[in-house]
Amino acid sequence: MSEITSAPLIAPHAEPLGVYVHVPFCASTCDFCAFYQTAPTADGVDRFLQGIADEAAVVAWPRAVTTVFWGGGTPGLLAPGDIRRLGEIVRARLGGTPVEWTVEMAPASVTDARLEALKDIGVTRISMGAQSFQPALLEGLGRQHTREQIFRAYERIRAADFASVNIDMMFALPGQDEAAWLADLNQALALAPDHLSTYCLTFEEDTKLWVKLSKGQVKLDTEHEARLYETTWARLEASGYAQYEVSNFARPGHACLHNVNTWRMHEWIGLGPSAASQQAGVRGGNVADLDQWLAGVARGERVTEDRVLLTPALLVEDALIFGVRMNAGVDLTALRQRFPSAPWARVRSEADRLVDAELAELSGDCLRLTPRGRLLADSVGTTLMDAFSEEVTA
Repeated sequence: MSEITSAPLIAPHAEPLGVYVHVPFCASTCDFCAFYQTAPTADGVDRFLQGIADEAAVVAWPRAVTTVFWGGGTPGLLAPGDIRRLGEIVRARLGGTPVEWTVEMAPASVTDARLEALKDIGVTRISMGAQSFQPALLEGLGRQHTREQIFRAYERIRAADFASVNIDMMFALPGQDEAAWLADLNQALALAPDHLSTYCLTFEEDTKLWVKLSKGQVKLDTEHEARLYETTWARLEASGYAQYEVSNFARPGHACLHNVNTWRMHEWIGLGPSAASQQAGVRGGNVADLDQWLAGVARGERVTEDRVLLTPALLVEDALIFGVRMNAGVDLTALRQRFPSAPWARVRSEADRLVDAELAELSGDCLRLTPRGRLLADSVGTTLMDAFSEEVTA
């Protein structure tokens, strides 16, 4: 194993640059998941790893990488040797040691050997998808792990001494009342992770849960969801976790920097099938098909879909939509310095409208959502998107 401590740390003042690697392999498909995935085979994994090397060679790497994030799929499903191989491919392009390197893991795939491989390549942060500690709710989501596996996996991760550990939880699940959610939340808190992500269940098209919703087998209850949001925020604040985004809470120094940089509309490079990139004035996603992606990168091409030019108007729109979801809000002065040619009359008009509706507040030149606005963050984002679409088509 090559030495990694000799690589220089990325300068803290450098413009952030992220790398996202989509590892598409999953042993089974969860009922709520809409991310691209495929069943793992030895040949498929080997071709995927070669494809990542080929795609990394095609990319123009403008500067040293600040953060790395492996998602999926189930990145932790890779064998230890494959983890090291993928790590070496990525490390060869980083230009130094990133300040944060996150890998998603499922409880059933956590082993000491995999954790050792992740430590060896320089991973600093593990994000484990628990979702629930209750067997009936896990079964309803199609999750393939047990309550006991969550505990064993977390113990192993902590013993491996990663700098930061996150647990993903989900609420508003079919059959889950407020008491059941509080029980899950309290169990997660008893583990004392550095970071908690608490996601309200969403029904994505082409998922098993979407089919159940369309058949009336499960129902939406927005008032129930709002109560669970408020319960979550109060419980986590009382336990010392600061909310820094609608669904994310951290102890001091443990916010996910990769996600924060993405929400602030900095650049990131996506590798792997379906991975999105935002770089060099263009945003687009790789084709969501392993074989098509492999064929493209073997030809020295990145097969991307939905390519859009990153105009100042689009970047400001997205910086607002994602930025107001963060508790720190959006510094409009700083944003205007980054994108002076954006439609600032529209920005000011929308900011004033949100303030008048008591969905947001302006503190100096910082726009942030009120507690009521955070409960309606998705609809606030949709309204902002519609307003900027009017600006573009006017």
